Amino acid sequence: MLNDLIASIYEITKNFKDPITHIKLDQNNKNINVVCKNGNANISLDIDPKFQKKYQNLIIALKNSIQNIENITSVNVMLTSEKVPKTDPAKRFKINADKIIAIASGKGGVGKTTFAVNYAVALKKIGYKVGILDADIYGPNVPRMMGIFDKPKFNNNNKLIPLENYDVKCMSIGFLISDDTPTIWRGPMITKALEQMFSGVEWGELDYLIIDLPPGTGDVQLTLAQNSNLSGSIIVSTPQEVALIDVRKGMNMFNKVNVPILGIVENMSYFICDSCNQRHEIFSNGSVKKEAEKFKIDFLGELPINKNLRIQSDEGRPVCIADSNNDTAKVFSYIAQEVHKKLTN
Repeated sequence: MLNDLIASIYEITKNFKDPITHIKLDQNNKNINVVCKNGNANISLDIDPKFQKKYQNLIIALKNSIQNIENITSVNVMLTSEKVPKTDPAKRFKINADKIIAIASGKGGVGKTTFAVNYAVALKKIGYKVGILDADIYGPNVPRMMGIFDKPKFNNNNKLIPLENYDVKCMSIGFLISDDTPTIWRGPMITKALEQMFSGVEWGELDYLIIDLPPGTGDVQLTLAQNSNLSGSIIVSTPQEVALIDVRKGMNMFNKVNVPILGIVENMSYFICDSCNQRHEIFSNGSVKKEAEKFKIDFLGELPINKNLRIQSDEGRPVCIADSNNDTAKVFSYIAQEVHKKLTN
């Protein structure tokens, strides 16, 4: 069911037709997609790029009409295409970052985003200029974990200004859509959105850009691996075999696209009981390290199941900020320093 603002936008768009196909731009038209968060309306139209100029009047008319809807504060109309132009990848996905690291996982639910956020903050804490790009289009959780709930604005160059917290610059599709709005986009639309968040953002000069990839080995992972000049990847996994099966697929993908694997992390490695103060290995332990040895990849360390880490993540307070003397925070700091050494030696 559509929320009220999106329904109101479609009430406007249905009065317009695609200038090429002459089909109404209503909610049944597969070539239009509408997302809205905090009054920020984003409309994407999937078109044949050779007719791009034919849509300029439509874009202006849509903006002028939709901005009159009550509670709409800004309107952005984006043209996308199933036929992605063949351009130099370096020109499409370009950013002024010295090192770009993808944080990946074979499957969901292993704590990849928690790692990405805390790793980014750990890098900042030891003195580097850091940005984090939430590339998990279907499940963007970086905004909550970074404690950012505003929406980005455009500068004079029509580029998005990244939001900041803890001196880390951040961009996510989650800033532009509401928490309960599904992102029902096809592959080329996702590619276009990623390109805008990557090179359509005024990142400034960065020492590190950390990219939080969605789990798996699909379009998003391949697009970024092939087009964003990655310095390397870090893979996060839990110790049980069902997670490691998918990790192997991820490692093979990075190997095939010639992206160095900087290391692998075992998350949820163990749990220290509050009552007995004993270590419990709920998901087994040590399997990720054995996998790293098997594939001749650096094992970066173990991270425990930690109740406070979960609470801090929900509250938008990375552990390196909330409690820098915590043992878990020290692991993140160690990993940040070790990977930096590996990239600079």
